[in-house]
Amino acid sequence: MASQPPSASPLFLREAEIRRGIELLFFGHGELMASADALLEEKGLGRAHHRALYFIARKPGLPVGDLIALLGITKQSLGRVLRELEQRELVERKPGREDRRQVLLKLTASGTALEAKLFEALREKMVAAYSDAGSAAISGFWTVLEKLLSADRAALAGELGDKR
Repeated sequence: MASQPPSASPLFLREAEIRRGIELLFFGHGELMASADALLEEKGLGRAHHRALYFIARKPGLPVGDLIALLGITKQSLGRVLRELEQRELVERKPGREDRRQVLLKLTASGTALEAKLFEALREKMVAAYSDAGSAAISGFWTVLEKLLSADRAALAGELGDKR
């Protein structure tokens, strides 16, 4: 069993505790994403492609504008990523039903299969960490992360749906 991390100081708003949280977020995010890097590299894709695949999988029929908001990137940056995903036949674009100018995104069968493999790499890492931490720690972790979000980003995260 993994050793227990040090407990937070009752003075949790001190600089040392805040820096520890920031550092753990940086390192934790890097380690989590690294668990999918080998597969991405094998496919000639990067983390931006992974993020797009992930959110399109979470919300099939996602409008391009919503994906831009979810990823927090420019239309130009997303355009490059989407072109590459389309060329590899991982993503397809369809016009909106009510507004034909709207572009909706959906994973192809190949895109769905790749996203599932990428998710499995992340899942394994998260399950191991969650199992060691316990449910109270997980709830606290989610609360902290949710409190870091702006109201707009929290609404976007909430729209992804509760698929527990």
